[in-house]
Amino acid sequence: MKQAPAIFLLGPTAAGKSDIAVGLAQRFGAEIVSIDSALIYRGMNVGTAKPDATVRARVAHHLIDIVEPTEHYSAGQFRRDALAAMRHITAHGSIPLIVGGTMMYYKALTQGLHELPQADARLRAQLEARARAEGWPALHAELARVDAASAQRLPPTDAQRIQRALEIFYTTGTPWSVLVAQARAQPLPYRATACALAPRDGERARLHERIAQRFDAMLAAGLVQEVIALRRRYALSAALPSMRCVGYRQVWEHLEGAYTQSELREKGIAATRQLAKRQLTWLRSLPAVARFDCFASDVEPQLEAHLQRFLQW
Repeated sequence: MKQAPAIFLLGPTAAGKSDIAVGLAQRFGAEIVSIDSALIYRGMNVGTAKPDATVRARVAHHLIDIVEPTEHYSAGQFRRDALAAMRHITAHGSIPLIVGGTMMYYKALTQGLHELPQADARLRAQLEARARAEGWPALHAELARVDAASAQRLPPTDAQRIQRALEIFYTTGTPWSVLVAQARAQPLPYRATACALAPRDGERARLHERIAQRFDAMLAAGLVQEVIALRRRYALSAALPSMRCVGYRQVWEHLEGAYTQSELREKGIAATRQLAKRQLTWLRSLPAVARFDCFASDVEPQLEAHLQRFLQW
């Protein structure tokens, strides 16, 4: 029996994925499944460029607004939820269009994950307290002693993953890198094609310009006010994954007096550029991904033609 089709639209932040995805969904009768680790949070709208109610009324979106900003959400949970959403979409004759740029989520969905231990709230709190006292680079050095492979691929400032890697080691006695290497492949039960929107070589400066414009638009739309409202509504901390999201982390630090409004803008843009750089590096490592110039005037017709051929196989 022929497998149902699924389409992936990947790319760095600010590449224009969301707008193009809506057009493609309407063209091919698809529903969008978000593969974005920031869009999952309720109340975080401005800083995530979340599609508004009008857009979501035109095209169904899944895995948006599914957890509170105080909650943790793992890649394993994402895989289960994404597969459930995809089954729901194909059950009524539509095509899943999976859109975003969260590397870990993409890998979890297409390759599967080792069954890692659940978060340990007590151990996590202990690690966070140590980080406040010693700094995350000190915990990164500790990770290097117990799991050199994980430490090598994580920067000393990646608090969320350093914490998770140490949590896994102290819970299981086995390095995270070893557990990942032992994971059994869990192929995606769909006939899938993956497309990537990205700037051509030598045109990254154009993406940087778009990132700056996008962050300025977020500030003008009330990003700082959104974080203030979230802090009033929820029992948040800087250590939560939601508040480590690009943009939100910088606003949090600004509200804590770490730097001025102008410095907030500079740091927010710089952090977004770093995120885009990591995403582009990841995309180059993926096999069998069709790349499209995100700045090409005819990029949408190119994508449509590519997908039309795929769906006719």
